[in-house]
Amino acid sequence: MPLENNIKLSIIIPVYNEDRYILKLLKELKIYFNINTVEILIVDDGSTDNSLEIIENFQKKNEHKFILKIIKINLNSGKGSAIQRGIKMSVGEYVLLQDADLELDTKDSNKMYQMIKSDLEIKCIFGSRYISGKLKRNNYFFNSLVGKINSLIFNIFFSQSLSDVHCGLKILHRDVINNIKLSLNDFGIEIDLASQIVRNNFFIYEYGVSYYFRTKEQGKKINWIDGLKSFYYLFKVRFVDNTWDVNISIIYSVSYMSYFGSHFGMGLGNTLFILFSFILGLIIGLKFKIFSSSLIFLFILIGSNFGDGEGRALSVFVFFTLSLFIAHYSKKFFSKSKNNYFI
Repeated sequence: MPLENNIKLSIIIPVYNEDRYILKLLKELKIYFNINTVEILIVDDGSTDNSLEIIENFQKKNEHKFILKIIKINLNSGKGSAIQRGIKMSVGEYVLLQDADLELDTKDSNKMYQMIKSDLEIKCIFGSRYISGKLKRNNYFFNSLVGKINSLIFNIFFSQSLSDVHCGLKILHRDVINNIKLSLNDFGIEIDLASQIVRNNFFIYEYGVSYYFRTKEQGKKINWIDGLKSFYYLFKVRFVDNTWDVNISIIYSVSYMSYFGSHFGMGLGNTLFILFSFILGLIIGLKFKIFSSSLIFLFILIGSNFGDGEGRALSVFVFFTLSLFIAHYSKKFFSKSKNNYFI
């Protein structure tokens, strides 16, 4: 058995009631990763079927070269929690996240590993079920739609261009692992992981993978509630999980933008103005800190003193647009000042 510092790849597999698939997965891993510099960490997340027994029997036979570690969690705590437990126990230079349900091909896992270890510039590769050129089987339109909408929202929030944030197949260099602190315990782990990678200025590469969708009868565990929760997680990782100065800026900009929005329109129109202003306030709070944001506030205030009705709305829009340019260039001008929480 090799020393831990010789481990090149750690494969983390969260498992919850996968007794009909787990043995086949282990056999496929034996085909593509059967080498003594690979460790496979299977995190049994409180399975109530025969999954754990099957894994232990495979381990006892000892007919594989890779190191197989079994991490047991007594009560089901969620995919995110299982992945976090596996990451803490892993020692490999690279960490590969692999689902246990065989929706994704282990052959693609091996290809992604070969890619990342052959190019030192690549620190992170996400599998994508939506990049063409691979076999796919997906009969659930709603799941696919939610996944694509979430990826679009993520791209808007984080200025990225990813096609599939939720794909369970990912490989990361240890440098990435050491710079992130995951906190979500359920399927929101995919959003949590992607957002932290981007925040730490690592570039995410994508590789098209084959996808064989399972039905609920076949053990599919994610449902429409998880889809709705993912929208909340997107909001949380972008507008809540920030440094204190950014959160103050967001609260500040949302407050004055919502206030100005409340002065336009009537009835439903007024509600839409407030909602639109609220969203603009969120974006302004992310892009600008207190000083630059205050310039926007000032220009809107000036613009609101001209005209009536539609004329006032037009005046506010003109002054608001002008303020964005001024705030942007003031931000660039003062950016040389370090530790400035106001600009």
